[in-house]
Amino acid sequence: MFHVIAVPPTGRMFARTVDRVTNNSEVREFLKSRRARITPEMAGLPVYGGLRRVPGLRREEVAAVSGMSIDYYNRLERGNLTGVSDSILESLARALKLDDAERTYLFDLARAANQKRPRQRRRGPQTLNPAVQHLLDGMTGIPAFVQNGRLDVLGMNDLARALYHPNGDEPERPRNFARFVFLDAGSREQVPGWESTAQDVVGILRQEEGRDPHNRDLTDLIGELSTRSEDFRTMWAAQNVRLHRTGVKPFHHPVVGDFELTFQAMQLPGDDGLTLIAYSAEPGTRGHDALNLLATWAATARSETGLKTPDPAARRRA
Repeated sequence: MFHVIAVPPTGRMFARTVDRVTNNSEVREFLKSRRARITPEMAGLPVYGGLRRVPGLRREEVAAVSGMSIDYYNRLERGNLTGVSDSILESLARALKLDDAERTYLFDLARAANQKRPRQRRRGPQTLNPAVQHLLDGMTGIPAFVQNGRLDVLGMNDLARALYHPNGDEPERPRNFARFVFLDAGSREQVPGWESTAQDVVGILRQEEGRDPHNRDLTDLIGELSTRSEDFRTMWAAQNVRLHRTGVKPFHHPVVGDFELTFQAMQLPGDDGLTLIAYSAEPGTRGHDALNLLATWAATARSETGLKTPDPAARRRA
């Protein structure tokens, strides 16, 4: 297992126009979902008696707080972000109290809406630059691996292999963590805090969809998960997004037991969409002791076999 820290079931993301990409449905559903969670009290608006027919703010209230006309906001919530200025997006983000991930997603949606019609593309099998693998191999004291935006794990170091593949079952092809979480029957037992991890997976995929809306491989993955997993469909419909930067990850390891590690996620310069994720623990913590024990166990296992932990990339090159 790896850490990651509703499109319709057909998997189609955007309808097309002659000149521009249209992502109206994504924009509409995102703004409606964010508006629904903001109460008048949260927005600093007066509250009068009587029942409210909508959860959260009314459209006219969002318009007032954002400093725009109701007609203009109605246009935005219908999904039309073409030509919208950064200042309007900033005002809307403040009115809807968007966090960093949500604000980034809103700006990505606006960028996509203003692009000329591109051709949706497949990238094919993605491989890791040998220099990046050398970097991973040099990180001997901490588990580290690299994944792309659709959560394919492209490479890892020996300590990460010992952490995630104690039985030597690392696949030869890149393993997709989202597919594992939602489609593998054993994931709920193997992933501590499955619900939280699954929510993170969905949020990261939605964030990547906004960043790279013309990636056909990503579209196909979202469509597959939407079709095959009710849990994924439900979580996707919530419109939540995540930025994968730092946090704490629980582990259950058959050799060293239960522990937690802190992770840091770093975008790789020059490798668009690739993220290096490294784990660490403060000295004196259970996690730190577990990492030391894990490193000793992994070194002993390699010594007994006389081999380095198998590298699937090397097997593919052979």
